Amino acid sequence: MAATTIIMGGSWITLTLSMCLMTIVLLLLVRRGKFLYALRKVPHPPAFPIIGNAYQLCCSPEEAFKKMIKWAKNLGDMYLIWVGMRPFIFLYKAEAIQPLLSSSIHIDKSLEYEYLQPWLGTGLVTSTGEKWHFRRKLLTPTFHSGLLEVYLKTAIRETNILISCLGKEVGKHSFDIVPYAKRATLDIICDSSMGYSINAQTNFENEYVQAVNTLASISQRRFLNVWMSFDPIFKLTTWGKQHDHALRVTHGFVNRIIAQRKAEWKAKKDGNFCERSNKHQALLDLLLELSEDGKVLTDDDIRDEVNTFMFAGHDTTATSVSWILYALGRHPQYQEKILEEYYEVARTKELSLDILSKLTWLDACIKESWRVYPVVPLIARQIYNPIIILGHDIPVGSTVIINSFVLHRDPRYFPEPDIYRPERFLPNGPKYPSYAFVPFSAGSRNCIGWKYATMIMKVVILEMLKNFHVEAIDSEDQLRFISELVLHNADGLRLKITPRTQEAYS
Repeated sequence: MAATTIIMGGSWITLTLSMCLMTIVLLLLVRRGKFLYALRKVPHPPAFPIIGNAYQLCCSPEEAFKKMIKWAKNLGDMYLIWVGMRPFIFLYKAEAIQPLLSSSIHIDKSLEYEYLQPWLGTGLVTSTGEKWHFRRKLLTPTFHSGLLEVYLKTAIRETNILISCLGKEVGKHSFDIVPYAKRATLDIICDSSMGYSINAQTNFENEYVQAVNTLASISQRRFLNVWMSFDPIFKLTTWGKQHDHALRVTHGFVNRIIAQRKAEWKAKKDGNFCERSNKHQALLDLLLELSEDGKVLTDDDIRDEVNTFMFAGHDTTATSVSWILYALGRHPQYQEKILEEYYEVARTKELSLDILSKLTWLDACIKESWRVYPVVPLIARQIYNPIIILGHDIPVGSTVIINSFVLHRDPRYFPEPDIYRPERFLPNGPKYPSYAFVPFSAGSRNCIGWKYATMIMKVVILEMLKNFHVEAIDSEDQLRFISELVLHNADGLRLKITPRTQEAYS
């Protein structure tokens, strides 16, 4: 009798657990069914069960980007691909991206940005929610025009070093401009952010410079490598070991600079420190003032923002400079227009923000380069609240990706979209919707430092053209686009430079 009772009791427990399990499975199936039903009408290329379109993306980054562009041309105004069980919804129409980027709710970066967190922590690029809103509001005043005037001097100084370094490339058939641009912008932004000169342009062996390049490269590669997305696997690879070593170097370096500047800042506050008169105020100094001795920002918070500024600033700015020089090298007539206007406006005056603001041809050429060769070709958001896009209910759990490479080639707003034509962006040029052109994203989560970055680009391009006639070696049909966090050409961007005389513009 007792045995029977035990068996019956065990049966009831088993039955209850089984029913609970079945209920959970059923609820998950219903939830998944609703998720799939919501996406049923979004066009997509053929996909396999379970793995989705992952097999189609198991190719080189160059081929993967080609497929993204091809699907956009063939599948209508938006499409989705499945990577395993995750849907990635691609948008490339102004009407489609406006409800996303104009929203103050849909501000979360995609899950892939977690790859950057070991390096950038929860700085502006990776943070979200209330923390992001607070940091954004706190940091926005640090990019005021008065500070840009100070940063302008740094940009001019380091650009002169760049011009000097490029002297050894004069007369050669070609060279890759990208490494030069990266080293120059790294020097500019390191000085602006930390008030510290690392001399990346003259000291290639600098451990911090090498570590930043390693972290940037590996973090970007992980975005397109399915297997490297799993931390346990990544940690065992050569990439993982290189990443961890570079992480120790960058964190150690920035921590030392923070400790040094913090000690100087406190001594200055107490009246015990005589600061050099030529020492400008860097972003780090502003963050230390805002920190209120750790009450608002801790040392880790400050390090996250400095690292974010270094990474987001130097890589995108260098890539942009390289593409602008490539475009002008393919269309040399615009080099002349830029210089003619510059010498007419500036005459013998020292370069200033006011002069830069009056150079309409320089501005138009830069914007047209951003349109044809968008520095950040893919902008990703994770959906945590429902949103309607082009009549489709996009469910929670989706990842939405804006393909600005395709967006900027919408023939409705940019006729003959593949042709480089800066006239589109002259003050009296044709109008286009706000969300048809988003070189720095748009809405509340646009790039906080876009004015600063644009100032650097204008200085570098202008000084390059004043000193050299630039010729791009590879034609447009020879380009091999790779989309990581920034847009690369697989073979670099090869230029040929010859000295330019200023007498012609006298």
